[in-house]
Amino acid sequence: MAQADISGTMIDTEVLNLLQRERGKALSLREWKFRLAGYGYAINDVMGRQVVTTLPHGVELGVLPAHAI
Repeated sequence: MAQADISGTMIDTEVLNLLQRERGKALSLREWKFRLAGYGYAINDVMGRQVVTTLPHGVELGVLPAHAI
């Protein structure tokens, strides 16, 4: 699986796998984001891109690939 890159920071393959697995279980984007919050992740819109961040510190992990949404 390809890794996303933002400001030289790579999203771990394990995190991308978790995001996709939880997306498959969720019935809506809202539920998906709620499920991710339980794991300590958030998806924020930054300049038109979906950026994965950690909770509660908001550290950017990288841009979410379009195929993961």
